This record gives sequence, structure tokens and C-alpha cells, in this order.
Amino acid sequence: MKTYSAKPGEIERGWFIIDAEGLVLGRLAAILANRLRGKHKPTFTPHMDCGDHIVVVNAEKVVLTGNKPKQKIYYRHTGHPGGLKETVADKILSGRFPERVIEAAVKRMVPAGPLGRDVLRKLHVYKGSEHPHQGQQPQSLDIAAFNSKNSIASGKEQANV
Repeated sequence: MKTYSAKPGEIERGWFIIDAEGLVLGRLAAILANRLRGKHKPTFTPHMDCGDHIVVVNAEKVVLTGNKPKQKIYYRHTGHPGGLKETVADKILSGRFPERVIEAAVKRMVPAGPLGRDVLRKLHVYKGSEHPHQGQQPQSLDIAAFNSKNSIASGKEQANV
């Protein structure tokens, strides 16, 4: 039996929408990275971009557990000598571009190089609940239902029961 290798014409891509409200950042990013790569499909081919398009809404409502909101630091460099800048995750989430936290987490979980760049083009993250992809008719994907640890709200509900 030969090993299956998907060809570009055989790849089918779907559109999914995920509401990030109350979801844990790292768990959400791991699921997004796997779905963007296409690892959840039986036709997965490592050297091809087999994944789906994913729209994430309510990016500002994603949750960081423990002390991470105050202690997780994101670094950037201005390009000038001594230009290393740092920002705390809490400040980014409450700032102008909270979607960058999710984008950075997913970017670090996909391969570096041309394949990773192709995969990241299929990730669409938005600050509020509105998005411009209604024409693609995205299907809803409930990440909180996958595992009780994926959502802070479901973990609290189980503790109260």
C-alpha cells in the first residue's frame, strides 16, 4: 500500500468561526494551529497546506491563567541600538490590538518558513463579535466543548456543581 500524498487540487478547505470569550489562550492556540495545518484531517500531508480557514472573534476576551496576565512579557525591537521594548500581556489585551496575543501564540506553534506563512494567512482574528467573512458561511466550532479545561467558565461551573 502506498503512502497517501495530497495534491493541491484534492485539498478541501472549510471555514470555521470560534468565539474566544472565556477560552484559555494556550489551549486555544494549540487547537488553532492543528486545524490551520490540517492535522485533524485523514488526508493530512506534512509538506502541503491542508488546513481550514478559521475566524476568531472576541479576541479581547481570551483568558490567561494564573499570574500570566501580569507576568507574561512580549518583546519587540525597534531596529535601533538598545531598542528592545517589552509589554505585559494584560496591557496588550486591554489595548488597541488584542488580537495580536492570539496571532503570536499561533505563529509560534506553526512551522517557520513558507509553509508556516501560508498557514497563518488562513487565520483571521477580530477584536469584537463582527467579522467580514459572512459570505463564506463559516460553521461554528465550540472549543469549550472539546475539553473542560479549554474554558475558564466551564471549569468554574464544574467546581460549583
